[in-house]
Amino acid sequence: MNTLDFGFGSLEAQLWQVFFLSIRCGAALMAAPMVGGMAVPAPLRILLSLVLGFFIATWVPLPPLPEMLSIAAILAVLQEVAVGVMLGFVLQLAFAIPLIAAEQISGTMGLAIATSIDPASGAQSGALGTFFGLVLSLLFYATGAHLLWFDLLIESYRLLPAGQFTFGAWRAEAVVMFMGYGLAAAAAIALPVVLVLLLVQIVTGLIARSAPSLNLFALGLPAGVLAGIAALIIAMPVMVQQLRGVIEVTLEQSSALVEGHGG
Repeated sequence: MNTLDFGFGSLEAQLWQVFFLSIRCGAALMAAPMVGGMAVPAPLRILLSLVLGFFIATWVPLPPLPEMLSIAAILAVLQEVAVGVMLGFVLQLAFAIPLIAAEQISGTMGLAIATSIDPASGAQSGALGTFFGLVLSLLFYATGAHLLWFDLLIESYRLLPAGQFTFGAWRAEAVVMFMGYGLAAAAAIALPVVLVLLLVQIVTGLIARSAPSLNLFALGLPAGVLAGIAALIIAMPVMVQQLRGVIEVTLEQSSALVEGHGG
């Protein structure tokens, strides 16, 4: 018996293609600190991922996609989520580096109790950490790194074709190893100020030891805060250069993860 074809088969295939290609973009946007926080509503992120999936389906030559609701499609969706989260999580680690450095400095200065609610994540954040995060965000947008990251996200569909199962286990290991670089970079950023504060604490300790009548807390806390602020002002150009280096290394790491330069 003949059946009428109203053309919904091709429409269903196109919708599946756009939805499948938007999974990687959606996972990356959810994990990235730029639009992954509470400041950007989830429906807007979903809409942006669908728009990116539509343009990718138009611009990028794609291999045949797996059939919808098949085992291969489920595995391919899991891989797309892993690739997107990998690209966004590397950026998330980069934005956590100045927060770790700020916690080290504020703990030594005695400003650890000065906290506020971060509107992007809804969690408590130190005042100094908010300042460092703002500096990194301004550098990130001023240098055009956000455009390079989006370009890398689009280029990942050429280098890691959707549904081709090209995600190697070494990529997850490389993301974990990047956390080690983040800790080292945070320590290098906080090192000058922490050394100055350590010297101030040694001097105030010697003064309090030689003059027991002086109140160590009344002398040490204001001296630490003033010395920390002065050290931050003097070391800020060096810190800005270090943060620029963090952005460059993060983009290089993301590019290496996508291009497949693994060991």
